[in-house]
Amino acid sequence: MHDVGLLRTAVGAPVAPPPRLLMGPGPITVDPRVLRAMSAQLVGQYDPAMTAYMTETQALYREVFRTRNEATVLVDGTSRAGIEAALVSLITPGDKVLVPVFGRFGHLLREIAERCGAEVHVREVPWGQVFTLEQLEEAVREVRPALVALVQGDTSTTMNQPLEGVGAMCHRHGALLYVDCTASLAGNPFEMDAWEVDAASAGLQKCLGGPSGSSPLSLSPRAVAVVDARRSVEAGLRADPYADPLADGASPGNAPALARIRSNYFDLAMILDYWGEKRLNHHTEATTMLYGARECARLVLEEGLPQGIARHRLHGDAMLAGVRGLGLEVFGDVDHKMHNVVAVQIPAAVDGDAVRAELLHDYGIEIGTSFGPLAGRVWRIGTMGYNARKDAVLVTLAALEAVLRAHGAVVEPGGGTTAAQGVYA
Repeated sequence: MHDVGLLRTAVGAPVAPPPRLLMGPGPITVDPRVLRAMSAQLVGQYDPAMTAYMTETQALYREVFRTRNEATVLVDGTSRAGIEAALVSLITPGDKVLVPVFGRFGHLLREIAERCGAEVHVREVPWGQVFTLEQLEEAVREVRPALVALVQGDTSTTMNQPLEGVGAMCHRHGALLYVDCTASLAGNPFEMDAWEVDAASAGLQKCLGGPSGSSPLSLSPRAVAVVDARRSVEAGLRADPYADPLADGASPGNAPALARIRSNYFDLAMILDYWGEKRLNHHTEATTMLYGARECARLVLEEGLPQGIARHRLHGDAMLAGVRGLGLEVFGDVDHKMHNVVAVQIPAAVDGDAVRAELLHDYGIEIGTSFGPLAGRVWRIGTMGYNARKDAVLVTLAALEAVLRAHGAVVEPGGGTTAAQGVYA
């Protein structure tokens, strides 16, 4: 016989998360307007209203990415889903891939490329630095890759890799350029067409002001040509599922088995057919996430992309001045820091995790730690999306000062908020 009390416990109460101000490197506090959009009722995946929303979302993200690429879509999944879709669709096993690494997420690109069967070549600079164009070109000359996979903004170090000239350089040497702009898009300049980026993917949970779960992605015509060469039609969609797809007159252009994209879910050729005029079934679109992603892009463009980037820069500068005003040291090359996150070196006499826990439990404010060689050495404080605003910056600085003083750290009384106010003056 079942224990009734246990069953009642299993049913639980409605979801009621505690109030939090998410001032870490992401996720961030979601814009209430995005939450409202995500509360709308579902429609069928081929309902004219739904396909219209899909088309509208494509157009909105072309403006956010600063591109004319027709192949601009959403990949259903977190930002890592977009990364994996781009790499597994562009990398044929055995391809040479160059991954310049300056933080944790460069290592992620390396690992995914290896799992795609690439011959991966890594170049590294110390965490807290970025690559020069000359360093990148020297590596491309040496490796002769089919693809260069590069992070723009790596939140593990807070660095923002300059991209101007990189795409043109890659094309001179016969390589495509993929950029992970998950943490940087809409808060820092990103010019997909002007910088000749062939593939880019992002996530909603940073500067776009939404929740994790949808990954905007865009492909240049060069990248689409690579994807098309690996195109296949799912067996269940062919007139004869058991026929040789290469001989199926209804499904021309199927690649040989060894060249096909090694994932079904992340097959961008099929995803493009789903989002394109064919509306060829691939998966059931995550409707609620589509609503949220559409609203994120709509809000970015309603504010104005340049104005939104300027807002991220203003509040990022205020947070940078504020932590310095408290007497804290900042990690890395600040000239190449992203607008939307700062890495603060943890004072030697302070328990970094204890400070973070007290900020969370006593003040409802979350800041981040880091990974790898920076684990336990820095806090990462974000000012992005809906939280790139004056009150969030000042409250975070005031709470951080109070907690640091309680833990015996020597800080300048009022130094953080005073310095930040100086930026806003």
